[in-house]
Amino acid sequence: MTEAILEPNLPIIDPHHHLWDLRPMLPMFPEPHHRFIETLVPVAHYTFDQFNEEVASSGHNVIATVFMECGAFYNGAYGEAKKVVGEVEYVNGVAAQSASGLYGPAKLCAGIVGHADLMLGEEAGEVLDALQAAAPGRFRGIRHAGAWDADPEVLGPPFAHPPERYLDTGFRKGFAELGKRGLSFDAWILEPQIPDVIDLARAFPETPICLDHCGTPLGMASYTGKLEERFGIWRDNIIELGKCENVMVKLGGLAMHNCALPAEGPAAGIGSEELARLWKPYIETCIEAFGTKRAMFESNYPVDRWGATYPVLWNSFKRITADASADEKADLYAGNAARFYRIEEVLA
Repeated sequence: MTEAILEPNLPIIDPHHHLWDLRPMLPMFPEPHHRFIETLVPVAHYTFDQFNEEVASSGHNVIATVFMECGAFYNGAYGEAKKVVGEVEYVNGVAAQSASGLYGPAKLCAGIVGHADLMLGEEAGEVLDALQAAAPGRFRGIRHAGAWDADPEVLGPPFAHPPERYLDTGFRKGFAELGKRGLSFDAWILEPQIPDVIDLARAFPETPICLDHCGTPLGMASYTGKLEERFGIWRDNIIELGKCENVMVKLGGLAMHNCALPAEGPAAGIGSEELARLWKPYIETCIEAFGTKRAMFESNYPVDRWGATYPVLWNSFKRITADASADEKADLYAGNAARFYRIEEVLA
């Protein structure tokens, strides 16, 4: 799908993308025909060169990005709890490579979000310190996913987590370690678990939290055909979460196969006008609930390649915000991400 690029000069900070080599993980999937495999196999190896080309050739003015943990490049030599440090070490090297300017003007991975197992309780603090030491100028926080559903087809074994993880006492002891260090938290859950994020945000009002992927509406497996039926439930929970001043929301992730927006992929060839129509109710609701100062557009690449190429994805967002003011666009596309992940220097 080739389109003319809309608003090509609008500065963008892409606050959510991955880098990985998932080839060793593919045998973990018990069903070779699982739809998520169709998403991953074409991009099972997606590191600096692939993403840099994606950004550089997009036609959009991506000035910087934030890396989001994805369980890649762990280093077992550090032990079970601290193997996650390997991922941050790898990404910090990529960030230095990009910062050299030899590969283009965009500052890839200017901010880094890693992972620590908060179920370790207070001992998670040692892991957080090691992560911070691995990238002292770029490490900004962690993501500990809580996505779960009773239907195993919704996520698949490698991506399912125990139910009510964010409500667990041990998890919250680990979560408290973030606040002691001024670190942020990214929450990836599925739409039915938004109330868990509300509870977590109220329990820790001083810790910055970002809800990923509009809360991940579901439209596949046992949720097939239920997007419209569940929209009101999703909307009410998003509005309630928006009342928590310490929470921001990422506008994106809707091209994942989980959402069925679109239902077919990978990169189904649907244009930005149709994608904007599909996504607009969710994105506009999020902006209304959180305001233009607590929302940020994201690519979630390469996962969202399921439904959109990188240029078309950003065109879709720009169609939705066509009537927004220049200041609102500056916040939604770059300013809010820069503030939340403390990378304001990229805006200079």
